[in-house]
Amino acid sequence: MAGNLIARSVHDLTAAAWFGGSLMGAIGLNGAAAQAKDPAERTRLSSAGWMKWAPVQTAAFASHLVADLAIAWENKGRIAKQDGVARDTAIKTAVTVAGAAVTLYSGILGKKVEKLAGEGAEGATEPRSGASEELKSAQEQLKMLQWVIPVFAGAVVVLGAKHGEMQRPKNVLAGLRG
Repeated sequence: MAGNLIARSVHDLTAAAWFGGSLMGAIGLNGAAAQAKDPAERTRLSSAGWMKWAPVQTAAFASHLVADLAIAWENKGRIAKQDGVARDTAIKTAVTVAGAAVTLYSGILGKKVEKLAGEGAEGATEPRSGASEELKSAQEQLKMLQWVIPVFAGAVVVLGAKHGEMQRPKNVLAGLRG
């Protein structure tokens, strides 16, 4: 069991937290908040839930980064020598960074919605008629991003699985450059 068991486990668990947390928030939290009778409570409750999740998500991202670095360090020779590994590592890194940026931007938009919660809303990401342009814009962007984020997170999970497959001995041997 020598190698990166802990780093790989942290890597996969943090990606799972990102994926599952974003889906649960979009479907469960935002859906439940939309059921509040008071329109001002809809955005307030959703924002409160997302703010409770934010420290967990931040810790997951930080842990994911540390785990990625540990895995890359352990595999630096294979990254340099096995055909396709460096390319796939770069792609996975770009997808992770882009997804993290989108997630961060979503948090910034969420803060705007929280600040404007008193205006009320149809739902966490559905503006109420007569809402300010600032609230409408933030909610409309969040409505799209709540589905984009799990796509990024899912892609990171899939790319991680691809990296695992590339480590099978037959794939390592087939991909070694001379």
